Amino acid sequence: MTRQTAPAAAARPGLLRRALRLEYLTVGWNIVEGLIAIAAGLAAGSVALLAFGIDSFVESASGSVMVWRLLAERSAEEDDEERIEHVEHRAQKLVAGSLVLLAVYIAWDSITSLLSGERAAPSAVGIALAIASLAVMWWLAREKRRVGIALGSKAMAADAFQTDACFYLSLFLLVGIGANALFGWWWADPLAALGMTVFIGREAVEAWRGDDDD
Repeated sequence: MTRQTAPAAAARPGLLRRALRLEYLTVGWNIVEGLIAIAAGLAAGSVALLAFGIDSFVESASGSVMVWRLLAERSAEEDDEERIEHVEHRAQKLVAGSLVLLAVYIAWDSITSLLSGERAAPSAVGIALAIASLAVMWWLAREKRRVGIALGSKAMAADAFQTDACFYLSLFLLVGIGANALFGWWWADPLAALGMTVFIGREAVEAWRGDDDD
């Protein structure tokens, strides 16, 4: 972390407050979203909805990690750059690790569902949730990326990648459960969930290697 100019240092407290608001919103939204998705997934027997709900809780955990990281910087002394950098590094690795765990779980559950021929019922709640999540996650990812760049925070950038992953999960979810509801393609549900793992895995690698760009 390089020493900042006076104007940049003066703007940093406001950026930190903005970042914290985004992370609090992330945690709150994803807890509610996760509860709805898991309940709808259990009711419909949908692997994609269950995977999406679990991702929402992983996203909440990632947001909580970022709250911890941002509060650590806000409470640090002005010359405590080494401590902030250490917290930044740990937060970045935890975000990446949560993505890996999510990808492994979704891959396992999707493959077993495809092999067993498990059929999910249509879910209007799931479709509405996917559409709402597309809008919210697109906005959150964009704002996190802007603040992360302004702060020079790789952990914030990694968390923006995870929000990107949630956006694409919403898209995969909408395609999978939509195809099942419209055309009766039962396999579209677990196949959509399986497709999520490719994107999530790539983002996990990028997040883990983020500090190699220095």
